[in-house]
Amino acid sequence: MKKDIFKIDNTKLNSRLIVGTGKYKNFKETAEAVKESGADMVTVAIRRINVLDKKKPILTDYLNPKKIIYLPNTAGCFSSEEALRTLRLAREMGGWKLVKLEVLGDKKTLFPNMIETLKSTKILVKEGFKVMVYCTDDPLLAKRLEDNGASAIMPLASPIGSGLGIQNKTNISIIIKQSKVPVIIDAGIGTASDATIAMEMGCDGVLINSAIAKSKNPKLMARAFKNAVISGRESFLAVRMKKSYYAKASSPIKGLI
Repeated sequence: MKKDIFKIDNTKLNSRLIVGTGKYKNFKETAEAVKESGADMVTVAIRRINVLDKKKPILTDYLNPKKIIYLPNTAGCFSSEEALRTLRLAREMGGWKLVKLEVLGDKKTLFPNMIETLKSTKILVKEGFKVMVYCTDDPLLAKRLEDNGASAIMPLASPIGSGLGIQNKTNISIIIKQSKVPVIIDAGIGTASDATIAMEMGCDGVLINSAIAKSKNPKLMARAFKNAVISGRESFLAVRMKKSYYAKASSPIKGLI
């Protein structure tokens, strides 16, 4: 088997699990879960970080940015202007060019506003950003994002934080088959088996936040997701047996005593 390499643009990752850093009780719990997950990359909501109060702890006190890749995202942005300003600020703060774009449509569903998302993607790519894009599970719009320079397509499995798992396997499968850039499930994953299913379908990776942070034991759940992603990827690479509507004996029927 050829070496299984996971790359987003020119960034090479050892783990296909990306972990969010929000919703944990504190930074200590965040760091423990990230370590247990084995993730190389964590997402950071730029609009929600503490940059003013020097007395309060910050994430970098617990997760060394020299040892783990920080992925700035635009969580909480509801317009192209907000998202662009946020990511330009991220570039000024830390020199980040690999970023995650999400432009939300409304506060109830948190579905992506795809018109604003596509508009933002075009602008960011022209400005030299490498953009990983949170999007709906619409194959046509996913293809347009790729055609306009997206470095990764990140369709939702179901609404953010819902834990409902993958609701539209057909559309996700079409997106995977048509995409030449990584496809990473983002939002809606509820438990480790959901991640395994995503990987068995052929997704290049999964991004998990709430499912780990909101579990009763985040460290243990992080480990479960680590193993689930590895298991699902290996199952995909092994290529499953063909399905049959009729029984097929597992032992030979010839030469019976």
